[in-house]
Amino acid sequence: MVDVLLTHSYHLLYDQKQRRKMQPYRPLGTLYAAAALRAAGFSVALFDSMLINPDEEFAAVFAKHTPRVVVIYEDDFNFLTKMCLTRMREVAWNIAGVANKNSVPVIAHGSDATDHPEMFLRNGAEYVLRGEAEQTLVELCSALISKKQIGDLDGLVRLNGHGQVVYSSRKISKNPAWDVLPQPPLDLTDFSPYREAWKSVHGYFSVNMVASRGCPYQCNWCAKPISGNKFHLRPVDVVAEEMRQLKFEAGAEHIWFGDDVFALNHRWMAEFAAEVKARDAVLPFKIQSRADLMTESTVAALKAAGCDEVWMGVESGSQKILDAMNKGLRLSSVNAARERLRKAGIRACYFLQFGYPGEKWKELQETISFVRRTRPDDIGISFSYPLPGTIFYEQVKAELGPKRNWTDSDDLCVMFHAEYTSDFYRAVRNALHAEVDSWAKADHITDQKISRLWDEVLTFEAASRNPHVSDELRNEIGPVTDLVSIQPLTAASGA
Repeated sequence: MVDVLLTHSYHLLYDQKQRRKMQPYRPLGTLYAAAALRAAGFSVALFDSMLINPDEEFAAVFAKHTPRVVVIYEDDFNFLTKMCLTRMREVAWNIAGVANKNSVPVIAHGSDATDHPEMFLRNGAEYVLRGEAEQTLVELCSALISKKQIGDLDGLVRLNGHGQVVYSSRKISKNPAWDVLPQPPLDLTDFSPYREAWKSVHGYFSVNMVASRGCPYQCNWCAKPISGNKFHLRPVDVVAEEMRQLKFEAGAEHIWFGDDVFALNHRWMAEFAAEVKARDAVLPFKIQSRADLMTESTVAALKAAGCDEVWMGVESGSQKILDAMNKGLRLSSVNAARERLRKAGIRACYFLQFGYPGEKWKELQETISFVRRTRPDDIGISFSYPLPGTIFYEQVKAELGPKRNWTDSDDLCVMFHAEYTSDFYRAVRNALHAEVDSWAKADHITDQKISRLWDEVLTFEAASRNPHVSDELRNEIGPVTDLVSIQPLTAASGA
């Protein structure tokens, strides 16, 4: 018997896009929760279903450990969990059902549970924890296991005796001591299947970790149900030491820093580079950051520490759309960051999104042109996705139908009244992805294939216009062939 059986509800089995990419990472947020429970004296076990079938395996693991409490604690550092995918929600409820049949209390935590606590409470969870909940989790498990009265715990949501949802006096838990929490225990993760998956597909083994939590920027489409606008930065020596341990004890050959925004503090970055080198912990690593943080000194520190890839939230090549998003970013900063990273030999990659309100064909063409002009090493394209708690969600809430979440990360449907239908944005995504891939000399991508994809875009454009946008307004935008034509495509691809 263990006190607490922890699990999560993100699984590659139910996300075909991520299965194709095959870049699995351990559930880091869940492991932080396990570390907090262990530090408080609880025995814990982890059901990590990233690479197995949770619906088939959980019951056996439950029977093996006979836990007193089951905790479905999402990995808050996995950006895929922030999408609140309905297929993963269903898995959480199935896991809760196994515990319910055995009269074991279930605690749920995560972005989706924070947004929709009642939905989880009516589908098997007895308690929902909202916010940065490691300390609250310890307090709640202590009360449940010792059978003491549960007090007014920060961020706790439950049903009362009348079936009504009851919130604690502080609706979101804030954990000010996160930066000194014990690091995720290595012994709870079986690295073998992760290593095998990475080596077989990519030829190297990547492991995830974080140097910070949260993001202080206020892009109005970005959902932050866990940390809000708070930002915690871990001590340099602690981060460098964890990196050393992953290198020598877990056999990591590459690190993925899952921080929302890495390199926010340039002094920290300089100290980090020095500390990593001093501990012989240098490894190639990948980060997410902002273009306006890529100063000369920060890029130099990243290079010295081993960074080989930076993903920047560029979002759009239209300054008008960036301003509408409250991004606080100038395209000139992206230009400068791209050049600095290029000179340092660090891959510069862009996150882009299509369909934000106000993005018409003119602005979409500006994004295509910006990508062609700056030539990033890779791009990731998503569609604007309204999630509760954001200004963007409030702007389009009246336009939303019954479907308010994607099923999996490849769903990529527009759920509000964007300028075009989802099929059109998918066509643009496919064409732009193929063109960028061709710059890396991908043998399977020919100029003929790319031209065909852009032809599909031209075909879709007129047929995919949403009827709520007037023809008069479209005439002000200009013809569709102004930018997307074979001539600039061939020139951009270097043919």
